[in-house]
Amino acid sequence: MTTYDTDATAATGTVRITVVQNSPDVALDAYADQLAADLRVVRPYDGDAIPTADEVGDGLVVLGGHMSAHDDERAPWLPALRETLLAAATTGVPTLGICLGAQLLAVAGGGHVQVSAPPGREAGATRVFWRADAETDPVLSALAAGDAPVRYVTSMHADAVVDLPSGAVWLGSSNMYPYQAFRLGSALGVQFHPEATRSGFETWCDAFDDVDTAAALAGFDEHAPEILDGGRRLAEAFAAEVRATVGRSVPA
Repeated sequence: MTTYDTDATAATGTVRITVVQNSPDVALDAYADQLAADLRVVRPYDGDAIPTADEVGDGLVVLGGHMSAHDDERAPWLPALRETLLAAATTGVPTLGICLGAQLLAVAGGGHVQVSAPPGREAGATRVFWRADAETDPVLSALAAGDAPVRYVTSMHADAVVDLPSGAVWLGSSNMYPYQAFRLGSALGVQFHPEATRSGFETWCDAFDDVDTAAALAGFDEHAPEILDGGRRLAEAFAAEVRATVGRSVPA
């Protein structure tokens, strides 16, 4: 497995981010271009080993997946991934956990995730309500602060965080589920999918019997400009935070 050289990052100015993809059809999608970094994609379902926190380079992104955050038998790499997430969050590595990635971060930090949580699957355009701390978060403020905060995001999940880890900062909620966003140390967890394009979202809709694809797509289309702009904003803010962290770590 390739290990990122942080000295090379300082020399070239290009930040290096490891992305953990947990399912074949839950990929970077729009973020393949929007993260603006040297991306290394780790695919543990194909046998790739989960890197340790000191092997991820300058930043870490953990994507969603079809397993639960507790599904170690189905996805035997999850214990190592939870360990890496917690180590990254507590050692200053900028980290973004998306959907399953956020749930894994919560569990790794001592929080709780409920499988098939009531009131059911949250799918499609979701109204988010940012808390005050979101407006000053180094990444999420790109969506929550200013004169035009993002109000709608894309969701696709049936499991949900029901208790945050001790010390986590609660950043956002929806009408269905309270924990849409939170921060644990240097890690941001978002229950929604900022990376999703319409075509990627449609593929997920078709994969679940409990999703009305036509209705979900109609909601996405109604709010598409805001949803897609919010995803781009978050990608740019996360990449900027990675660059800033690298800059702070390089001696003057």
